Amino acid sequence: MAGTTQQLELQAGAGRVQAVLDKPERESLGLAVVAHPHPLFGGTMDNKVVQTLARACVAAGWDCLRFNFRGVGHSEGVYDEGRGETDDLLALVKQWAPDTPLVLAGFSFGAFVACQAASTLWATGRLKKIMLVGTAVSHFPASPLPLNAHEHSLLIHGESDDTVALSAVLDWARPQQLPVTVFPGTGHFFHGQLPLLKSLALRHLRA
Repeated sequence: MAGTTQQLELQAGAGRVQAVLDKPERESLGLAVVAHPHPLFGGTMDNKVVQTLARACVAAGWDCLRFNFRGVGHSEGVYDEGRGETDDLLALVKQWAPDTPLVLAGFSFGAFVACQAASTLWATGRLKKIMLVGTAVSHFPASPLPLNAHEHSLLIHGESDDTVALSAVLDWARPQQLPVTVFPGTGHFFHGQLPLLKSLALRHLRA
């Protein structure tokens, strides 16, 4: 990843939070936060899709914060079904970037958490872009995105996702009239498609 990477130990509601800050070589546009997949099924901040989204953010000129949810890696606490995880994300944004522009991204469970945090962050007027990949809407009651945020949002899903069915994402997006970008023949983890995922994310961030 271009630029520099800094290991961090932050604090949120459940205690210590293990995090990494990736920084671009040039002056930063603000802070991007990328949330990882389900903590109980091997999801960490080092997930390949999470790293791909982080690389896109850094390439577009954003500082990028990745962190391990409660009970993952060296982060304290226990899994809280998205409630505490959302609170932690918002707390870290408040601590690390209280008044700077923001990008919010997530993969799978992390995309669900991003949905839960989106309305709060959108209300600040600082959230510039949202990126949701493999959004876990069939397993969790994901909140709709704020209406005015739609044109600033990128929703990507694999046609052959056997973890979160594409039909479930379309059912969630349809009432919102929220466009979904579909990767034909692609599964949940976007094997073989990460370069294209990065390219689309980068294009969205630069638009």
